[in-house]
Amino acid sequence: MMAAPAAITVVARWQALPGRSADVLVLVAALRRQSLAEPGCLGYEVFCGVDEPAAILLLERYRDPAAVEAHRASPHYRELLIERILPLLAQRQVELLRA
Repeated sequence: MMAAPAAITVVARWQALPGRSADVLVLVAALRRQSLAEPGCLGYEVFCGVDEPAAILLLERYRDPAAVEAHRASPHYRELLIERILPLLAQRQVELLRA
């Protein structure tokens, strides 16, 4: 019997461009809502820096690697993240972790 694929946690660290944090947070709220509606999305949390408001951390949990790929192929990922959020970021780091 094969083991079930392990859940994947995506840790995304963003740095918004100066003066653009509020714009990024409005867009990421829409991305979060739509991502949580995906069948493979187990959780999606957004954190902002206390001392550095431009620092944004996302913790996303997906059922398995296929759910991560489905998320990245979704229209809302392309429209909101790729087309609208990325141009507002000075830096972006993404790690995929398995428990």
